[in-house]
Amino acid sequence: MTNLQFSRRDFLESAAGLGAAGAMLSLPLPGIADEATKALLKGSAEHCVFLWLGGGVAQIDTFDPKRQTKDGLKDPGSAYASIPCAIQGEKVCEHLAATAPLLDRAVLVRTLHHEEVDEHAAAAYRMHVGRRTSETVVYPCIGSVVVHEKGSIDDGVPAYVLMGQPTPGRSPGFLGPKYGFVYLTDTESGPQGLTRPSRVSDEQYRRRMELLSAASDEFVSGHKTDRLVADYVEAAHNGFRLAGPDFLSAFDLHREPSALRESYGDEFGQRCLLARRLIERGSRFIEVSFNLGFVNGTGWDTHNAGQQKQHLLIKSLDRALSTLLVDLEQKKLLDKTLVVLATEFGRPAQFDAGGGRGHHAKSFTCVLAGGGLRTGRVIGQTNELAMKAVGRQVSVPDFFATIYATLGINYRKELYAGERPVPITDRGEPIETLFG
Repeated sequence: MTNLQFSRRDFLESAAGLGAAGAMLSLPLPGIADEATKALLKGSAEHCVFLWLGGGVAQIDTFDPKRQTKDGLKDPGSAYASIPCAIQGEKVCEHLAATAPLLDRAVLVRTLHHEEVDEHAAAAYRMHVGRRTSETVVYPCIGSVVVHEKGSIDDGVPAYVLMGQPTPGRSPGFLGPKYGFVYLTDTESGPQGLTRPSRVSDEQYRRRMELLSAASDEFVSGHKTDRLVADYVEAAHNGFRLAGPDFLSAFDLHREPSALRESYGDEFGQRCLLARRLIERGSRFIEVSFNLGFVNGTGWDTHNAGQQKQHLLIKSLDRALSTLLVDLEQKKLLDKTLVVLATEFGRPAQFDAGGGRGHHAKSFTCVLAGGGLRTGRVIGQTNELAMKAVGRQVSVPDFFATIYATLGINYRKELYAGERPVPITDRGEPIETLFG
């Protein structure tokens, strides 16, 4: 330091240079300014019904039909004939005859894509969480994010209901148990354990709740620095509140007209009817899974012989979806309820040796309906065999951003896993033409 010569002029010149460099660094980089100032799209929907068709629905056999195969084996193509729908110039599978006239209330997103092809669990996770799994962060699923951002409407009704498989892709992740789901397996009786046994009197129940409350308060006070403890206790108390009439009355489907119940169809349809009843009572996000009663032996995963009776699944979907859309509309709920029809990936136009189809994730179709969107349109087109996107592609983050925007959620917001910021989507942007 004794040999360092540093004059007043040197200091001023250096300061000026640093100031210029700082000014350069503070200037927005090309593209970033545009992104920061881009208008935030915002819808006004209050609820979401997420219809999950696990297994991988063949887009070419449902909502993106192409030329029909000649033999269902060596000649690739759609397995069924196609029919016109309410979207001008577009067609869908002949087995979607009840839904086709209603698609002016919907958007067909035909160019969804991701990289998960061979593993169903990884693809289903991607379509519930919006990103790949991480070794350091347990991300929340779409239902938990919606509830976290929108809050509850009525404490007597669960905000997030799951009628499907409680896999990791449905968990609240780092948001905590407060934003988890209530799991339903029976459309008539409700969750197991909510109904008080007849042998327990009102006085016994009151004393038990007082004892539980005292024990919970003591435990929480001894673990004040652990947020998860308080979250778990709050989630338990919420569970007891659900034992009230507001929630449990939703399961009395026999209060609905018999013609309406019959119109919804099989158990999947009855789940859709229950979803509408829960929406009326204030639930925010309801996943209805088509994971039961597989009359074709394989469900939507139509390898080999599973393809032969796939039309029975499509007809069941058609019946439930068409009735749900009309039912919501008649009850003035469709504009404020976004109905999402989703699956983990699509299927190729080619047939396997057994006459079924493999997996295809480069271009597949999901559907958005209602929610106040600009509907009656198709987003993205595919080539002659629905194997490759032609024109606009929609990433999974973009799909999630569209759902969040429809529900009035800031899709550019950052959530926090502890002190770590996590973008609410993996940098997705909504499909802008659906808004305004």
